[in-house]
Amino acid sequence: MQFITILLLFLCTAFPLLHMFNALPIFLNRKKPGQHKVLEYKTMSILIPCYNEESIIETAIKGMERIDYLAKEVIYINDGSQDGTLKKLHNHLRLIPEERKVAKELRYKNIKHFYKSSLYPNVYVIDKENGGKDDALNAGIEYAKNELVVTLDADSILADNALQQLNKVFQDDNVIAAGGMVHALQGVSFNKNKVYHTLLVNHVVRFQIFDFIKGFYINRISLAKLDALSVISGAFGIFNKEILFQVGGYRKTLGEDIDITLKFQQYILKNRGKKMVFVPEAVCYTECPETWRDLFKQRVRWQKAFIDCIVHYFPMLIKTFPFRTVSFFFLIDSFVVGTIAIYISLFNLGNMLITNIDEARNLIIFYLLGAVLFNLIYSMFAVILARYYGVRFKGKEKIRLAVTIVLDLFVFRFVTLFIVLYGTMAYFVNRNDWNKVARTGRIYELEKDKGMVKVG
Repeated sequence: MQFITILLLFLCTAFPLLHMFNALPIFLNRKKPGQHKVLEYKTMSILIPCYNEESIIETAIKGMERIDYLAKEVIYINDGSQDGTLKKLHNHLRLIPEERKVAKELRYKNIKHFYKSSLYPNVYVIDKENGGKDDALNAGIEYAKNELVVTLDADSILADNALQQLNKVFQDDNVIAAGGMVHALQGVSFNKNKVYHTLLVNHVVRFQIFDFIKGFYINRISLAKLDALSVISGAFGIFNKEILFQVGGYRKTLGEDIDITLKFQQYILKNRGKKMVFVPEAVCYTECPETWRDLFKQRVRWQKAFIDCIVHYFPMLIKTFPFRTVSFFFLIDSFVVGTIAIYISLFNLGNMLITNIDEARNLIIFYLLGAVLFNLIYSMFAVILARYYGVRFKGKEKIRLAVTIVLDLFVFRFVTLFIVLYGTMAYFVNRNDWNKVARTGRIYELEKDKGMVKVG
């Protein structure tokens, strides 16, 4: 047991250190998007699944209005909403019936109607029976007519240049999927084409703002460089449509984003040279839970989704473990270090409290001095990297950031550890519980000076 404890301690230190230094810009192993010579505008179909999104759908529509990427279509997929989502789509888009032939290669619930907007060009709505997010995305893929498929949540707003940044990356025909950077929508304000970052929000949102900064600017960037990307966020991802058909679309699961990413990794295994990337310059803003209850529900679902993919893909992960970095990091870094190590650490601590309370006290002191210091350094690295990519906090925001970092170390870190423990056990009790998080109902102020142009 002592050997296992020492090994886990080493892994818990080694992997974060690796990601910290690997995420530094001096170790970039791909050209920055601006260095690509753009040859053409890749056509993109933006899919936005909607289930009971009455309170946020107006913001979603305004968000699409801001995007001036011309080679695109926008498809809202009303997945059997029981509120006024479809009515609002009708009111804001002035929908009229449209016909579009589809291949019917993927599985999804019955399509009631297909509409196009009479106000905006290349904007459509699918009205279908409820089947879940994966089902809605499969329907959207069938109806998409463009080369690339962009998946967004209904509460996700793209930055003005997000699609242009992705377009530059997809000039490389070997790139078959990409993920973008995700920020909390409540933590930004839009003014004259500029985005200002703020922490003048409640602590639940603050923790998530900083958690996104650490998770994306360190972990996600590092894993992408190592060809070990195991999740392209469901809030913002882009995929080659033909390959989506080849891998069978989305599986019925809690974690459709992890699942589809691993399906693409399986495709890459059989088609050497193909790759998926992470593009931190392509940004979207998504609404975060604002209460501890909603945050808990969301993160428990994330952990259930992770465990579900571990179980489903375990044979593939073990088989490819010796020669695929994605399998190695998904099993060791994410599963062993991120989940198993927590259980073992708690067992060791409980055992010592019973058999040797002095040793338990020394262990707690070691954690407070060692682990907290290490995580503080990790947090500062994240702030520096975020600043490199344009995320800056000014004036009083720096004080709020400092307070958030301290509370993250002593409060939010333990909250997330508990969620991992609870979510892992809950998966084996009720793995199909979706736990949809309620929308805030807030109307966000977004610019409407460019993007989709009214035509009637």
